[in-house]
Amino acid sequence: MAQGMQQNLSVSMQQVLAPQLQQSLQILQAPMLELRNLVQQEIQTNPCLEEESTEPTIEDRQREQDEFKEEFERLAKLDEEWRDYMAQNSSYSAKSQEEEERRQFFFDSIVSHETLQQHLLEQVHSGDLQGGERKIAELIIGNIDDLGFLQSPPEEIAQNSGIDLADIERVLNVIQTFHPVGVGARDLRDCLLIQLRRLGKENSLEYRIVDKHLEDLGKRRFPEIARRLGTTVDQVQRCANFIATLDPKPGQIFTPDPNNYVLPDVNVERIGENDYQITLNGDQIPHLRISNTYKDLMAQDGNKDDVKDYIRDKIRSGKFLIKSIHQRQQTISNIAHEIVSRQKEFMEKGSSALKPMTMVQIAEVVGVHETTVSRAISGKYMATPQGVFEMKYFFTPGYQTAEGTSMSNTSVKEAIADLVKNEDGKNPLSDKEIVEILSKRGIPIARRTVAKYRTELGILPSNMRKRY
Repeated sequence: MAQGMQQNLSVSMQQVLAPQLQQSLQILQAPMLELRNLVQQEIQTNPCLEEESTEPTIEDRQREQDEFKEEFERLAKLDEEWRDYMAQNSSYSAKSQEEEERRQFFFDSIVSHETLQQHLLEQVHSGDLQGGERKIAELIIGNIDDLGFLQSPPEEIAQNSGIDLADIERVLNVIQTFHPVGVGARDLRDCLLIQLRRLGKENSLEYRIVDKHLEDLGKRRFPEIARRLGTTVDQVQRCANFIATLDPKPGQIFTPDPNNYVLPDVNVERIGENDYQITLNGDQIPHLRISNTYKDLMAQDGNKDDVKDYIRDKIRSGKFLIKSIHQRQQTISNIAHEIVSRQKEFMEKGSSALKPMTMVQIAEVVGVHETTVSRAISGKYMATPQGVFEMKYFFTPGYQTAEGTSMSNTSVKEAIADLVKNEDGKNPLSDKEIVEILSKRGIPIARRTVAKYRTELGILPSNMRKRY
């Protein structure tokens, strides 16, 4: 009997929590066009919702936001009580615990479009890594770019985090076994070798070609490769054909289609010497209200209880949708204001003036959790005086210069691109020379990092940039 009551409690509380909270997170996460479609679907399925011709007053919005906050806190408290109950109940089965862990991880990871980082984190949480290893894995994944490559070498990660290098390399080896195959590689060579090892070809001719002769392979110097490896040109050609089937950018399958139409959620306009006006693009979102017709039906005595229950449920659902949209807009607005406040130099000068900024910093000021910031900026774009940028573009780690000022990775890349742009074509700058120039400017950077940034910028090595 007790077990039946426990199962009923679990099911009933899940039914209360899952739809509304998941919908709220989905609305927060959704880009503008996706949100518009979502709202249109809700209008079609909820007869109590209708579009209003005029925008609500500031007082109406504030009242609805306060009500939303109270409702959300009530649901969150129910969620906490439910989990406490299950944790304290000794008869709670191991199977149920596993189901709840999966449910909670799914709940915490609701996204409109899964990113590579989210895909990797899911594998961390469902894998064998424990405790401190998971923290290291999250740190490493934070340094993996959208193409799947490790942005900072393990040595730099260890130096910046204070974690032992051997621990970082051990966890990195685990991440390199994740899907997509080749993720977490240091460079193209490492990426291809990981894929060949996963195919059981570590002792193959293909592996030797990639490991020792990748540059010659890229230039299709098949006779030279054949001579050095003591094989035929035809055999090298067959190996090259197989290597060409490997994925040089394993993380690219998670990047959005560049041809998709982008509609900025936020517009930033300069209105003074150093002032900017931030407005949200809400024109694409239908302004909703609860239909007075259904409110009147609720007040009529002649309707049956099941009819009233149906209408009451639809009205409650409609109100929560309206409040969730208002809360979404307010959260994005608060984050956008803080971004602009911290990145005014960027608004004036462009990417070279971008300052390092983390989601934790913004979350502390806005008064939300870091994951809320992550959800709120996901897939959102900001139209600025410097052009349209994805909001996550403004979040980047950085360097501490010799003068004590902070400089973002993006600004360092801009500096490298500028050096190459103005170099002597007959004597192009080597990576070592770029390191020396940047060091004189007070920017400490490793040669390997310069090579990585140069590759990301699509800049060839110095010997291939030389003009005769």
